[in-house]
Amino acid sequence: MGKIEPDQPSARSLPVPQTLALIHTSPTLTPIFGALCSQHLSGVNVFHMVDESLIKDTIRHGALRRVTIRRLLAMLQSAQDAGADAVMVTCSSIGAGVRIGQQVMDIPVIRVDDAMAEEAVRRGSRIGVMATLRTTLEPTLALLRDKANAAGKNVELVSSLCVGAFDAVLAGDTATHDRILSKALLEEMKDVDVVVLAQASMARVVQAIGPDALPMPVLSSPELAVLRARDVLHACDVLLGKPVEAAV
Repeated sequence: MGKIEPDQPSARSLPVPQTLALIHTSPTLTPIFGALCSQHLSGVNVFHMVDESLIKDTIRHGALRRVTIRRLLAMLQSAQDAGADAVMVTCSSIGAGVRIGQQVMDIPVIRVDDAMAEEAVRRGSRIGVMATLRTTLEPTLALLRDKANAAGKNVELVSSLCVGAFDAVLAGDTATHDRILSKALLEEMKDVDVVVLAQASMARVVQAIGPDALPMPVLSSPELAVLRARDVLHACDVLLGKPVEAAV
């Protein structure tokens, strides 16, 4: 009779690392969020999905269309089918579609600017909002109003649309992008309590100016969103009764 080998542990019995999917509408965001995930989500598998046509269609039509929402929902489902425990959508212009995804998906769907908006409302009553796209500016203003209402707080919103900056960054001219944003930030946002940068791609301007040169706090979404994702994944583990490492 042949030697009987001991049973090997099945794949199901091995600890399975959590997985976060990130849906981008620009490939330039992949390294930004990849670096932040490496910094804050140790041990979490991360994969990226990119579809530039989502934002291009929204810009072309000046609004988020139903067909674009349906395509976003298909990407969310694809991320879940690929094993994601949670999905983050990193484009603020399609936030209304993310809200629908949060209602219909079986896994958590994270809107990139939720945590930033909540922090802005917590920090001040006069909030500056900067964007390089009108399709992002309006959803961000609406989100801030919703967060203020939820907090029972009256806020005044001061908005600035930085015309030409988005076209510059698309053309690879980051210097012009940063110059337009820096000028608006330093000249139009002098009297606010806190400034919100409505698009993840705008976060670079803070480094370009230097945080110490800014007279007010400036919030951008990427890092706050990744920290929110860490909290969401932590909560998922607690609900499933898994041992959870303390967040660092």
